[in-house]
Amino acid sequence: MIEKMKKVCVVDLASKKDSMLESLRDLGVLHISDRKSAGREQAEKFTELSKALLLVKEYGKDTERSDKILSDQEFEELLGRVQAAADGIAKAAQQKGAALSELDRLAEWGDFDPQAVRELKKHGIDLHFFRFSKADYEKAAVSEEVKLIPLADVGKMKAAAVIGELPEDIQASELVLPEKGVAQLQQEIAACEKKSEDCGAALKDAAAYEASFKDQILKAQNEEIMSSAQRTAAEDSDFVWLSGYIPEAEMDKFRAFASENHLAWSADDPSEEDEDVPTKVKYSKGSKIIEPLFDMLGILPGYREQDVSIWFLIFFTIFTAMIIGDAAYGLLFLILAVVLTVKNKKVNNVIFLIYVLAGATIVWGAITGTWFGSEAAMKIPLLRSLVIPNFANYPEYFGVTASTQQNTIMKFSFTLGVIQLALGCLLSARKKIMEKNLSFIADIGWLIAASAMYLLALYLVIGQSINVKPVFIAIIAAFLIVVLFGGMEPGKSFGQGLKAGLSGAFTVFLDTISCFGNVMSYIRLFAVGMASLAIAQSFNGIASGMKGPMTIAAVVVLLIGHGLNLIMGLLSVIVHGVRLNVLEFSGQAGLEWTGTAYKPFKKNSKIEN
Repeated sequence: MIEKMKKVCVVDLASKKDSMLESLRDLGVLHISDRKSAGREQAEKFTELSKALLLVKEYGKDTERSDKILSDQEFEELLGRVQAAADGIAKAAQQKGAALSELDRLAEWGDFDPQAVRELKKHGIDLHFFRFSKADYEKAAVSEEVKLIPLADVGKMKAAAVIGELPEDIQASELVLPEKGVAQLQQEIAACEKKSEDCGAALKDAAAYEASFKDQILKAQNEEIMSSAQRTAAEDSDFVWLSGYIPEAEMDKFRAFASENHLAWSADDPSEEDEDVPTKVKYSKGSKIIEPLFDMLGILPGYREQDVSIWFLIFFTIFTAMIIGDAAYGLLFLILAVVLTVKNKKVNNVIFLIYVLAGATIVWGAITGTWFGSEAAMKIPLLRSLVIPNFANYPEYFGVTASTQQNTIMKFSFTLGVIQLALGCLLSARKKIMEKNLSFIADIGWLIAASAMYLLALYLVIGQSINVKPVFIAIIAAFLIVVLFGGMEPGKSFGQGLKAGLSGAFTVFLDTISCFGNVMSYIRLFAVGMASLAIAQSFNGIASGMKGPMTIAAVVVLLIGHGLNLIMGLLSVIVHGVRLNVLEFSGQAGLEWTGTAYKPFKKNSKIEN
């Protein structure tokens, strides 16, 4: 259920701005509207501390942590050392990189002292070092204008030291004299490595105070939140005021707070034009386990949209089971859930969701006879007894043809799809009836269209015997209903709504065609499940051919193969299982997932991302 909100404005004397904000923060129920960003100093402080913590954690993975919380002054001293160490590492890396680049440039020339060359120049001997092609070298060697000292070859080219300049008709590549020689550069690289090592040790030692870093980051985050509120609050010479939203269920608490703190305030229902109203979903005990998935996907229904979390959970669970499709994989999920339960000593929403998905996957895998994609599982009487013959992935054990089995799974997928789409139509119609919106009749039209498209899909895809004529009549009737009533809405006369509907007739025509595509989309449940089975069977086949000394290799193939298959299955759940809920179903139910999360102004007790 989406909780009802009140639009609230709080007013106090300008001189009491800080105390008003602090008390509102302590109350922790006001979602501030049009919140401005925090001051630059507060935002940079939070970023600075976050980067420092990531750095010390990277260097101090094996450092023993201390529970001691440093004072602000002690922490500032520690932070200074961490930042100095980080700068030292960065500068050492930059200096080492430059030295390595220079060393690479000089490597073929060997070790020499550039300073000695410069000293010779002071005494009138101007040496230059060149690389020549063989022809140009011979030309320079016999030239009376060139004073040449042969050197060892540099790579595949001749090299020589030349006193003075070369004539223009002799081509050669001159070595730019370095500031330091090879030995000096090697010493510099070693010094940089030592500097980096010492700085790394300082960062490693600082990791012991990870708790203090987190404490300071939390303080900085709360300062950032307060700074944002201070910048958002409007004021003049006499008053300061702040607007936002409070859940209706919290209004009694707010009234008592305002009376106690002598605040002036007003509250009203948000206007229909207000698009900034935040969404606070009050989950039931059953639907709350889907919340982690919503958080991961970053989706939330809008304030005026419907809460479909329970339906999302039900269908997502079924889709996951069909896409993963293997009871043995479901057992692996179950083991993971048990391990997490033991580790955390409790069952949170994430773990509970894993239990539900694991159970559904085991059930689906059992009724299709799929255990690591192995046909041998059907030779075990207990596992074979769990199978529904027409759903069996190894139908020959049950006297069922492969085409009958495939058609049964496809029909089940289409049936699941039309049920979900029909549910979306009914949810949308119910909402509109409550709003006294006559366009709910158009949703009934879409329900008829989806049902007719379902029958058409069965006829075209699996060849089910159907009288096609009534199907097309139903599609045409649905199209007309949607055109006639799709433009209706509160505040419009019947004539205006009819005119709006007729003007969108072509769009409705395209949407009607799209409706068939929506029904057909559910065949992906069959296709992805079959692909997963085929991959498992392929790896099983490869491993079965490895016997004797190759047994270990066979085990590796099975582990890697089924591991990859499981990972691809999980990705398919996100791509396909979520898509069917967020696009096809949500589109039919009128959901756009445009919600802004209700985030009250309060002092955080833990760091938030």
